[in-house]
Amino acid sequence: MRQLLLPAFLLCTLPVFAQTAIVNRDPQIADLVAQISSDSLRAHINGLVSFGTRHTLSVPTSADQTTRKGLGAARQWILGKFNQYAKQSGGRMTAMLDTWTLQPDGRRVDKPANMGNVMATLKGTDPNDNRIFIVQGHMDSRVTNVMNRESDAPGANDDGSGTAAVIELCRVMSKSSFPATIIFVTLTGEEQGLLGAEHLSERALKEKWNVEGVLNNDIMGSNNSSDTRIIDNTRLRVFSEGLPGNLLKDTTGRIGQIRQFGNENDGKARTLARYLKEIGERYVENLEVVMVYRNDRYLRGGDHTPFVQRGFAAVRLTEMNENYEHQHQDLRTENGIEYGDYAKFMDFEYLRKNTAVNLATLANLAKSPAVPQKVTVDVRNLTNSTALYWQTPQSGKVKGYYVLMRETYWPFWQKKFFTTKLGMTLPYSKDNYYFAVQAVSEDGNESLPVLPVPNLR
Repeated sequence: MRQLLLPAFLLCTLPVFAQTAIVNRDPQIADLVAQISSDSLRAHINGLVSFGTRHTLSVPTSADQTTRKGLGAARQWILGKFNQYAKQSGGRMTAMLDTWTLQPDGRRVDKPANMGNVMATLKGTDPNDNRIFIVQGHMDSRVTNVMNRESDAPGANDDGSGTAAVIELCRVMSKSSFPATIIFVTLTGEEQGLLGAEHLSERALKEKWNVEGVLNNDIMGSNNSSDTRIIDNTRLRVFSEGLPGNLLKDTTGRIGQIRQFGNENDGKARTLARYLKEIGERYVENLEVVMVYRNDRYLRGGDHTPFVQRGFAAVRLTEMNENYEHQHQDLRTENGIEYGDYAKFMDFEYLRKNTAVNLATLANLAKSPAVPQKVTVDVRNLTNSTALYWQTPQSGKVKGYYVLMRETYWPFWQKKFFTTKLGMTLPYSKDNYYFAVQAVSEDGNESLPVLPVPNLR
């Protein structure tokens, strides 16, 4: 059972920094989180490393498909895993290899390339719910020279860790059902220029998928850093943009609205990151989700970016302290330092926790109702209170709604007020706080928050 919320009039008397809605764990999600196994993740990593290299251009020609080395063999192995897990889904899951041919680009693709993303789709059970949540990692690997497709490139952590997380999530979650659809993807071509993510995000845009969240996992299984030699497996970074990534093509005046109402810190990606932090820390012990207010690291990129650029909510999950001796390195020992992305340099308990953050977030989202519709704040009169109104979600059974509140400088939501109505008036000034509204399922699962737009009529 989840703890009941205090009435709104009592919540309003509490200090502004109090966490007023203490939400217990959903037993189903807690059980799924407990099934994530560090041993299973290690086995997935060892399987991926066994292919020698997973370089994007190492896929064999059609005349030589029996080789055990290279990305072509690796992606067939992953597809086999997905098909195996689909058998335990009661017919809800299907798996496929989404292939296309990419022509040379004069940069990091020097010959026609046989590209392919491996996808498993766990279809939602609610026929009226068309929401899609995507979890992904990239299966390709590399050494120092990004064009070297011959040398062994274990890619255990970059990005065997993200790929193994996706495989493990598929293994555990395929046995359960959710109202919304979850897609598990291992992408190709990240090291050659985010090629698989470009393909998938463009497909989602053209086919008008209702993608409400993308969790991109890349380099998430090592607990120690080069240079500083910090060792810590209790913190996980989530990178997110504050502004919508497609604003450069804005023709609707959204930039002006964002500036006028001060919503620079509340774009889709940042809202998803806050949600991930709250839900991840709710279910995963001894782990802090650290929000980083950037799309990605300096001089680096990731497969969430093509989604952000097309207007989808997408974030990157990455270990707190990266070790560059084990990224993009030829395998060698030099000056007493062993270089190379080997599994022996990883922390599989840390990878288990980071994978569990993904599961908790995905499950809570997929079990929640859709977001409230037409959320507005009344600004027609000068008042020191705030009146919010909304309409019911387009799908999902709703127990009620949370109205969220935080001070404008505060990074996370500070208060939650529960109501079963389609509106609420709070004794806090809309000038001094940000507000948002979530729909809540019968089991207590929260939708993504929706910030209100001013109601001027």
